[in-house]
Amino acid sequence: MTIYGYVRVSSKFQREDRQLLAMNELGIQLEHIYVDKTTGRNFDRASYKKLVSRLRPGDLIYVKSIDRLGRNYKEIISNWRMLTNEYCVDIAVIDLPLLDTRNKGNDLTGTFISDLTLQILSYVAQAEADAIRERQASGIQAARARGVKFGGRAIEVPDNFPKLVKQWENGKLSLQEVLEQTGLKESTFYRRLRELRASRKK
Repeated sequence: MTIYGYVRVSSKFQREDRQLLAMNELGIQLEHIYVDKTTGRNFDRASYKKLVSRLRPGDLIYVKSIDRLGRNYKEIISNWRMLTNEYCVDIAVIDLPLLDTRNKGNDLTGTFISDLTLQILSYVAQAEADAIRERQASGIQAARARGVKFGGRAIEVPDNFPKLVKQWENGKLSLQEVLEQTGLKESTFYRRLRELRASRKK
């Protein structure tokens, strides 16, 4: 039997320290801990897929909390059942010992309570994710109503940009000289160049 740990944070800017500490306290080897820095809305995650590909019957997976496994109700339930029924591995939720498939037993009431708890927590995980997205959308809408503009500021090109482009095309100026005179980055220069050439065709 191999013991694995699965860790997930929603973005690369969030830290996974608390989850890793919990895995370390359980004595899980670092090479058996899989970390994803991505949304929990689906299970299309690189490290999660790699973990699943290594699973063998009898293995055990620890997660810190159910929302670290995912934030989509149907997909949490589906993957939980896939792992436990098809891959025949156990799952233990550190923050809620009730959700530990090693505690199977023959107690129908206990099984029912565990299954119900999983469904409730999965629903809560998705509800929280939906609420966060709704608050973000409301905040953006309110900010726009106040006149706040989002996205990078459009970079203006100098009035002599067409002339500089012509000199560059004729080999009289190097690309570096054009960039220095316009203050543009190379990617921006080529984007503006495409726009200029498109306008010439009209």
